[in-house]
Amino acid sequence: MLKTKLQAANLEGDADEVEAAFYEALRNADIEKLMACWADEDDIVCIHPGGPRVVGAMAIRATFEAMFANGSIRAWPQRVRKTVSVASAVHSLLERVEVLAPGGPHEAWVIATNVYIKTAQGWRIVVHHASPGTSSEVQEVSNPPAVLH
Repeated sequence: MLKTKLQAANLEGDADEVEAAFYEALRNADIEKLMACWADEDDIVCIHPGGPRVVGAMAIRATFEAMFANGSIRAWPQRVRKTVSVASAVHSLLERVEVLAPGGPHEAWVIATNVYIKTAQGWRIVVHHASPGTSSEVQEVSNPPAVLH
């Protein structure tokens, strides 16, 4: 049963597939699929925009259950920057979030970092840190690429 559930959640691939499953679970308010994306570690951490540091699977689950009580979280990862090694990956990204306002749906942007480690069960999230963004796309500050000749 567990293997079938993990296959259905696309959690047997790389960090990109786990990230896709995580955001799909947010959009579907699927707490089981969402929690299957997390590592089975005591010190996993989740920080929601403007919120406290939430540590441990039970506490993380409770925060997402509370959010899902108000409906799904319509978020899509955009402009992902990745650093990947043999057993870890860090994704810095913008989350495009659809927010329901009195005048209808609007887009908002959240700045997020997702950290993954390769576990015996495959790639899993160990940190999701989301910071408040803006109502318009966040502009990135970066160095221009160096030309190597």
